[in-house]
Amino acid sequence: MHSNLETAVIKKMTPDDIDGVIKIEESAYGEHHWSKESFMNEIKNELARYYSAFTKDGDLCGYAGCWHILDEAHITNIAIAPPYRRKKYGEALLKRIIDDCYADKVKYITLEVRISNEAAINLYTKYGFSSFGTRKGYYQNNNEDALIMWTKNIFFDEFKNNYEKVVKILEGKIEIK
Repeated sequence: MHSNLETAVIKKMTPDDIDGVIKIEESAYGEHHWSKESFMNEIKNELARYYSAFTKDGDLCGYAGCWHILDEAHITNIAIAPPYRRKKYGEALLKRIIDDCYADKVKYITLEVRISNEAAINLYTKYGFSSFGTRKGYYQNNNEDALIMWTKNIFFDEFKNNYEKVVKILEGKIEIK
């Protein structure tokens, strides 16, 4: 890897990460964020997969979570601390979630995203998600609508070929450990 690349270290979330995760959660969602207890319950939940992203210097810079239910995954959250946004850490977390879906034979992935969050919508679209409607007033802090996004079957060539292409580009921009 080139030395000028950012390095993302993606690890399974631990109880030691949660205080830092809460700070990122507050920056992303304001006063209507998940509690420490919610995250503690999630990392113990057998259906849930939660990850923390760290810089090469060991700074917690983001987190992501999803649930695997039968052949579907629901991404519950991906959030990056403000100083680390637009540096591919969110994309590295999304890659980890998709890779886990492949490993667990999960066929479809869904999520909700703020209709105003163009950067996230563009990222999900790049990775093969499509819009399938909205949830009116979904976000409590400002009553904003959420766009509902889904993938096609991730084992179909159309998705897999696109995924391999965008991951190759990602790996040229960030090193994932």
